[in-house]
Amino acid sequence: MTRQEIFENIRRKRSFLCVGLDTDVRKLPEHLLEESDPVFSFNKAIVDATAPFCIAYKPNLAFYESLGTKGWEVFLRTVRYIRQNYPDQFIIADAKRGDIGNTSALYARSFFDEADVDAVTVNPYMGEDSVTPFLGYEGKWVIVLALTSNKGSHDFQLMADAQGERLFEKVLRRSQGWADEERMMYVVGATQGQAFEGIRKIVSRHFLLVPGIGAQGGSLEEVCRYGMNSECGLIVNSSRAIIYADHSERFAEVAAEKAREVQQQMNEQLARYGL
Repeated sequence: MTRQEIFENIRRKRSFLCVGLDTDVRKLPEHLLEESDPVFSFNKAIVDATAPFCIAYKPNLAFYESLGTKGWEVFLRTVRYIRQNYPDQFIIADAKRGDIGNTSALYARSFFDEADVDAVTVNPYMGEDSVTPFLGYEGKWVIVLALTSNKGSHDFQLMADAQGERLFEKVLRRSQGWADEERMMYVVGATQGQAFEGIRKIVSRHFLLVPGIGAQGGSLEEVCRYGMNSECGLIVNSSRAIIYADHSERFAEVAAEKAREVQQQMNEQLARYGL
């Protein structure tokens, strides 16, 4: 999926919502536990309910890998279901991979050849040769961790060198030599607020994947004020606040209501900024 296609989906759906499929078998509605594949049944219901209101899905691999080989099969089955039934959705494997070059090449093969996702999140800590293997796939995206929303982000990401440049800023500047805004995005947590303003001075045209809206307390209005560009440039993720909004047999219906609420807020923001 190209950058222009993502933007066209945003304008058509009046949404830049990504629904995070952080599916924990211990949090599923009880009635689904009777199913032969409860995690897939849950994912299918959530996708069917929320697809009109979002432009992307983001399965977090930890929730699938915790189930062993069966979990990987559920992940693949979920991706195939979205591909076959909602081909306009952008699918992100939230895997946060990052290793030496030959290992990264195999990670890239597993996600882009085997799973056929559109994008994968990567950790740039080991440098260029750990990221560039993911960039060898036509039409696929790399989403580089830059400034995350967790409390521990302050431990390293905000550390400054002698010139005052912080580590996440160094990541943003250095990585632009690896690929342009047509193939690379960045993770920036919604809880970082006004930091988006400085980030946009470094990466003005790149899409930003923004977790932290909803259960983590990030402000959509603040993210848009400082982070939106002339082509929106935002894919804002919400996971728990949507998929676990209800634990009854109405869980999918309630998830749709929550996704619709976010979509309506995003529509207002798009209109506010003339998009």
